[in-house]
Amino acid sequence: MKYPFEVTFSELQGDIDGYVSAVFSCLESEFLLLPKGDGFLDYPTFEQGYEALKRATAAFRILETERVMQAASQNPVALIVLRAMLGFSPSEWAYLTTQRTGVPVSQGFARSLDRAIRLHKGSALKASTETRRRLQAMVDAAVGLLKEGAPQVGPDILHRLDKADTRAGTQSLALLADLGAPYAMLLYERFLGRPFAGHRDSVSELVGDKLESTVEEILSAAGVSYRKTRRAERIPGWDQAPDFMVPSEYNPQVVIEAKVTEDDGTARDKVTRIQHLAEVSRQRGTEDSPAFEVVACIAGRGFGVRPEDMKKLLLATRGKVFTPRTLDRLIECTRLREYRTR
Repeated sequence: MKYPFEVTFSELQGDIDGYVSAVFSCLESEFLLLPKGDGFLDYPTFEQGYEALKRATAAFRILETERVMQAASQNPVALIVLRAMLGFSPSEWAYLTTQRTGVPVSQGFARSLDRAIRLHKGSALKASTETRRRLQAMVDAAVGLLKEGAPQVGPDILHRLDKADTRAGTQSLALLADLGAPYAMLLYERFLGRPFAGHRDSVSELVGDKLESTVEEILSAAGVSYRKTRRAERIPGWDQAPDFMVPSEYNPQVVIEAKVTEDDGTARDKVTRIQHLAEVSRQRGTEDSPAFEVVACIAGRGFGVRPEDMKKLLLATRGKVFTPRTLDRLIECTRLREYRTR
C-alpha cells in the first residue's frame, strides 16, 4: 500500500478514494488516555476540600458566605468543590457573579483563580484586597444560587440547578451530604455532563502539544531550520499563522500544521484552516507552482470519520498528510529534505 505523500499529484487525483483509505488505516486514537497536567486534582485532594467545606457549613445546613470563605482560607480547594456543586464552568460562575452582585468579575479572573487553586493543591492563596473582593462576590453569588435551588420552569426547559443536590436548596444539599446519592441519579447526571469533560477541556492543549513536540523533534534531529509559532501568535502577513514555517517566517517554503482532534466537527474546522493555507500559497504563487508547500500532520479519530473531508485535506496538501505512524517519512517525502543538514 502506498501513502499519498509517496505519489505524484496526478496519481493522487486518479485514486483519491484509495489514498483516503490509506490515511484512515494509519489514524489512531488515544482518547482513553488523558494527560493529567500540572493542574490535575486527584480525588483525595478534592475530598479534603469537600470535607473542609462540609465542616465549615455544618454539613451544608448553614450555608453562609462567611463560613465558605473560612473553609476556603483553610483549603482553597473548597472553592472548586463549591463550583462543582453549582455545576458551572469558571466563566459561567464569573458571569453570574457580575450579574447578581454588580461586582465586575471577568472570565479571565475566574479561570486564573481556578487554575491557581488546582496548581497549588490546597495551599493558601495569596490574595490582594481586590482579589478578595471579587472572590467574596463569587461566593455570595454561589451561596445565593444554592440556597434558592431550582426555580419552576416550563416543561420544555431544564434549569441548570435542577440536580439531585441543588434542586431544593440547602435541604437537598444536606440530604445528599448525609445519605449520599442514588447510583442511578449519579449516572444520570454524569450522562448529562460527560465524564471528565472539564478535565479534557483543560488539557486539550497538552494533547496537541504532544504531536507538535514530535514534529519539532524530527525537524531538530534533521537539522532543519524552522520557526515554531506560539498559540494565537500574530505573524505579519498571515491572518492564520501555521504551526511551523521552514526555513523562516520571512521566506516560508514549507508550512506545517500539526492538528489533533477526536471530534469530526472540529476536524472539519481544521481541514478548512489547512485549505485556507493552501489557497494563500496558490495566491502568492501559481496554481501549478504554489509559493510554499503545505504539510499536514494529523492525529485522532476525528479526522477518520468523514471521507469527503479527508479528500479535501489530501487535495489541499497535494498528498502531504502524515500521521504518527508515518511521521518517520516526514523529511524524505516533503520539501523538508532540501533543508536537511544532518
